[in-house]
Amino acid sequence: MGVNGLKFCVIGGGIGGLAAALALRQQGGDITVLEQAPALTEVGAGLQISANGMAVLRALGVVSETPEAGQRSFGTELRDYRHGRLISQIPSPKAGPTYYYHRADLLDLLHAGAVRVGVDIRLDVCVETVLTTPDGAHVQLENGTQIEADCIIAADGGRSRIRPILNGPEEPRFTRQTAWRATIPWRGRDDTPRAVLTMGPGRHVVTYPLRDQNLMNIVAVEERSDWRAEGWRQEGDPKDLRARFADFGGTVGEILDRVEQANLWALFLRPVAQQWQNGRLALLGDAAHPTLPFMAQGACLALEDAWCLARTFQNQPDIARALSAYETTRKPRATKVVAAAGVNARNFHLRGPARLVAQAGLMVLGPQLGRRYDWIYDYDPTV
Repeated sequence: MGVNGLKFCVIGGGIGGLAAALALRQQGGDITVLEQAPALTEVGAGLQISANGMAVLRALGVVSETPEAGQRSFGTELRDYRHGRLISQIPSPKAGPTYYYHRADLLDLLHAGAVRVGVDIRLDVCVETVLTTPDGAHVQLENGTQIEADCIIAADGGRSRIRPILNGPEEPRFTRQTAWRATIPWRGRDDTPRAVLTMGPGRHVVTYPLRDQNLMNIVAVEERSDWRAEGWRQEGDPKDLRARFADFGGTVGEILDRVEQANLWALFLRPVAQQWQNGRLALLGDAAHPTLPFMAQGACLALEDAWCLARTFQNQPDIARALSAYETTRKPRATKVVAAAGVNARNFHLRGPARLVAQAGLMVLGPQLGRRYDWIYDYDPTV
């Protein structure tokens, strides 16, 4: 049927929402994006876009073959926490290199692409609810305004207000893990920059460079139960961060010493949604499949969703069957990736003899370790 002339309302102006809006608009849809924030800004933080996500960004036309705004990765180093001792190196996936992006930079690229093709982006808009019928749908705003649409896409994040309409109320499970995020100015230059995963008992730190190695991105995760604030814009105390990771040495210890501002949030887990769509309304990205950050696939899954959603409209005779095909296509893969992230959450924090045994294995098998995830990176939703 295609989307030419159909009216879509996308709730959420993040990476997944803007990518979906751009993909649908490029096919001729009439697209409105509703974002509750007064500006499309992001708290300074980095993210990793592996080959499966890069394929979508290239197909959307927002990055080139050698993306200027992204920092190319040459693999990952695994290190021990005490002195930063190198355990092993994992090369880049055979599907292609990962790129490190500042969230704001990637958001700017998608926003510019969406504006360029005529997507209507409305900021400072609060959605109260959505209503759907077999013949159409509309979005009810908190100010009383209604926006009519043929199809609504909810890309409003892991704490989606729209997801309960399809799945009922749900209680998230606290994982007893909290994560710190920070960026610091960085002057180190490396011809082959890599992400560094430093693992300790009950804790780990991931660092990687951004913006042509002028910033260093930091994600530090620890097991604790005394912080339960789910929102990741909560301000944390850098002194507390350093105290909790005081025994982390080597370069990562030096990096943590330079943190002047940090955000802290508790990691809650919601299951992959049982129901993704109802024939007029569909969930996308974290609204459908929130994931822990331990596979660095949250943004990539949202990009895959966006492309696959738009493509299903080319192959199905009506909206209901297009959304059903989207759910059927995406749900198994998203579920498998989310499960893989959950396994890594345990493996990164081993203690005692299990940690030593795992390190011995990594020294031998580390270079081949990345191959177990080829099924993630080799996937190209655009072909």
